[in-house]
Amino acid sequence: MASFGNLIDELDSYADKKKAALVRRFFKTGKGEYGYGDVFLGIVVPTQRQIAKKYFHLKFSDLTRLLKSKTHEHRFTALVILVEKYKHGSKKEKETIAQFFLRNRRYINNWDLVDTSTPQILGDYLLTHDIRILGTLARSKNLWDRRIAILATFPFIKVGKYEETLKIAVMLIKDTHDLIHKAVGWALREVGKKSLQTEEAFLQKYAHRMPRTMLRYAIEKFPILRRKKYLSGVVI
Repeated sequence: MASFGNLIDELDSYADKKKAALVRRFFKTGKGEYGYGDVFLGIVVPTQRQIAKKYFHLKFSDLTRLLKSKTHEHRFTALVILVEKYKHGSKKEKETIAQFFLRNRRYINNWDLVDTSTPQILGDYLLTHDIRILGTLARSKNLWDRRIAILATFPFIKVGKYEETLKIAVMLIKDTHDLIHKAVGWALREVGKKSLQTEEAFLQKYAHRMPRTMLRYAIEKFPILRRKKYLSGVVI
């Protein structure tokens, strides 16, 4: 059976220094940027996902080691494996995985890591469990906790439950970080796909308070004249 060491070796075999240099800039790893200190091998996402499938059996202790790694691809691969374990797990196993996710979320510390795992694990789990953790995460000083809070509401949107998304959106409306502006706008856009009336009702109340990027993301699919009116602040 393939081991933790085999996984590391296989990922290393796909390392590409040129791609790694490009990705480091894309994920803002410079001093003072949100991804500062992150290390990249330069492996494309489809390859990481293919490799992850081979290591579905890895233990939680191995996944913890991967998550604690400074190497981005190690953490990403661990989360892909965790998502697959959750998807195929029993009710009890899903509980264990969701709690593991929450305990180790300090290592889920870039936007792709949040986005590739939060809706699929925490969001799905919270559909049938106490959702008060979302408020705690939304109030966190940690950028990634706040992004987790809004991304975790995506499964609620899919089943037509918009209240939690709108509640977290209001909590984050004054957030100063661009990555939160984008995530909240994205979530509101998803609400609009299911219920335009719900999104418009929210925008009528809050559009004037929303950061420009958040509003642009939220209305991205609106007809051009409607977008212009929202951006000019004259929508009634």
